[in-house]
Amino acid sequence: MGSPFLIRLANSSTHSSFANRLRTKRMVIFENHFTALLHQNISILDVGGTEDFWVQMGYHHKSNMRFTLLNIANTNTHHGNFTSLVGDARKLDNLQDSSSDIVFSNSVLEHVGTFDDQILAANHIRRIGKSYFVQTPNYWFPVERHFLFVGYQYLPLSLRAFFLRRFNLGWFSKAPDKAELITTVSSIRLLTKRNMRTLFPEAEIVTERFAGLSKSIIAVKSMQVE
Repeated sequence: MGSPFLIRLANSSTHSSFANRLRTKRMVIFENHFTALLHQNISILDVGGTEDFWVQMGYHHKSNMRFTLLNIANTNTHHGNFTSLVGDARKLDNLQDSSSDIVFSNSVLEHVGTFDDQILAANHIRRIGKSYFVQTPNYWFPVERHFLFVGYQYLPLSLRAFFLRRFNLGWFSKAPDKAELITTVSSIRLLTKRNMRTLFPEAEIVTERFAGLSKSIIAVKSMQVE
């Protein structure tokens, strides 16, 4: 449980990690869908994103792109084309329709709450973005990427809490408090391809594969460039 080896593989903050290599491949998909747009002066709203992610991908040098990082708490930025915005992905009525050229979200949608909460977040993404790129881990991929436990997402809530009470799992340390355990294990709701089609009906649904299995799901809507 909580294998250091698996954690090293899944640690996307480490440049040479397996997870970071998958992120790099994901950005190739992103760039292929927005090739023409990425050479223009554009605005990108990153829902739940960090400056470090874009720095790792080499985007901090792209002066034609303005990034707004939306998070529930303020995040520090160090490059002139990045700004931080405090907000809740489910409550973005203060942002105008079509106010961002691209809304980007990477492994965030599964954290916003219930499916109704995910609908709220998706509707804001669709409304705010002239185009969007939303990635989330696939519910049906056997290894749950947050707890790094095979089949963890298929277990009843009480059994997931039972394991976390006794073991360190993935990025989470074992905790004795029952209420805290239930809150932790229920705070992540993985999505299926069918869910993503429901949330983003006009999008192209792209799957990322590992060992022949669908590891994550991406909803993409590309803006027409004049």
